Amino acid sequence: MATLDPHHLPNRSRSESWYDRACASIAGGLGHDVRHAAPFPLYIERAEGAYKWDADGNRYIDYLVGNGAILLGHSHPAILEAVREAAPAGVHFGNDHPLQVEWAESIQRLVPCAERVRFVNSGSEATGLACRIARACTGRSKIVRFTGHFHGWLDELVAGFVPPFDVSPTTGRAPGAGEGVVMIPDNDLDLLERTLAEDDDIAGVILEGSGASWATVLLEPGYLAGVRELTRRYGVLMIVDEVITGFRWAPGGAQERAGIVADLSTHAKIIAGGMPGGAVCGREEIMEVMRITGDREHDRFERVLHYGTFNAAPLSAAAGRACLEIAADGGPQRRADTMAERLRAGLDQVLEERGVAGYVYGESSAFHIYLRGPGAEPVADRAALRTSDPAALKGMPGDLVAALQAGFRSRGMELMSYNGGMTSAAHAEGDIDETVAAFDEVVGELLDEGRVAVLA
Repeated sequence: MATLDPHHLPNRSRSESWYDRACASIAGGLGHDVRHAAPFPLYIERAEGAYKWDADGNRYIDYLVGNGAILLGHSHPAILEAVREAAPAGVHFGNDHPLQVEWAESIQRLVPCAERVRFVNSGSEATGLACRIARACTGRSKIVRFTGHFHGWLDELVAGFVPPFDVSPTTGRAPGAGEGVVMIPDNDLDLLERTLAEDDDIAGVILEGSGASWATVLLEPGYLAGVRELTRRYGVLMIVDEVITGFRWAPGGAQERAGIVADLSTHAKIIAGGMPGGAVCGREEIMEVMRITGDREHDRFERVLHYGTFNAAPLSAAAGRACLEIAADGGPQRRADTMAERLRAGLDQVLEERGVAGYVYGESSAFHIYLRGPGAEPVADRAALRTSDPAALKGMPGDLVAALQAGFRSRGMELMSYNGGMTSAAHAEGDIDETVAAFDEVVGELLDEGRVAVLA
């Protein structure tokens, strides 16, 4: 961890106290692994617009945005009002309800492939169900996925998103959990075609619509369209993971932005307006594998089983419908994109002026900071640093990433995991300029401590 200037260390005694209590009550002391921070994580008590405040009253410009779930800004009045209106009727029925249908219809109007919608509770559930649907529909057993892409924490798809990509990132996976998955690098359409041509047991191809881990590793222009053409040619289902890109990259997500229609897409985060919720969307004939006919043998052995106590819970449905109504015209996305573009330019200018071996990049409302550690091979030109190697972009030294995040946090900004974040429609130019100024200070500290490489 970087040795931070004491001037920039706000009081966080209440957060520390909450963490001490959490360690005695919560497994691992955390609710989500990416919330880990040394010496203890933030404990947030409230959030509004582009900001949130911790238990000690410290304000943060928020680039975590609910792990990507917040597009309109925290505590948006329309979402709060929708939840307030729905709550008195009951928070959970255990039955289908009108809000569920209206929510599904809102999704159908926006998502290109959403002829039918099936609700789940998270992105991990959505990708798991989509793979099951693909196998059931095609009668084949394998799913092709790409190195570095993240599709949730469930056993089948969790491997391969962090380097080293051929090593499981967790203990305790079920034996044989990854046997039905074929892992290959992305951005190579020739390789994908050979893979599909040589194996007639492939049911589907799944990929993040942004490229690996919300555009940490960008897809080359035209790659999504190329995958769409190849999957059609070989009779394989294309599954676009839109958990991040859905309703953020455009009202219709990465599919709209790329001008394609997938066979299946998976959604969470923004789809529920920041509440828990997710969905699988797909073409009608594919989603028919979920239909209950009443025939006992068919329903036991010839359809996809899917349960979920809280699927399309009323409050999530209310929040999701309200959010998608506002997001439908693309205005919030354009605002967030504009702020992210300003932020990327400002952060990158800091690296240029300080002669640091690194660059800032991203797509839509996402930004990423790539820095090289001091032991890296020297380069004289920042342009030569640009890479599409997932091992490099997702393999920054851990102490450097931690120091970068701590430097921002100590100055009142919070990033997402790895080395970047996202903007929302609530971020303003003043927030961006404050963040750029803070980054200049953080980079100065990293240089003073010899934690980051400089140009030769």
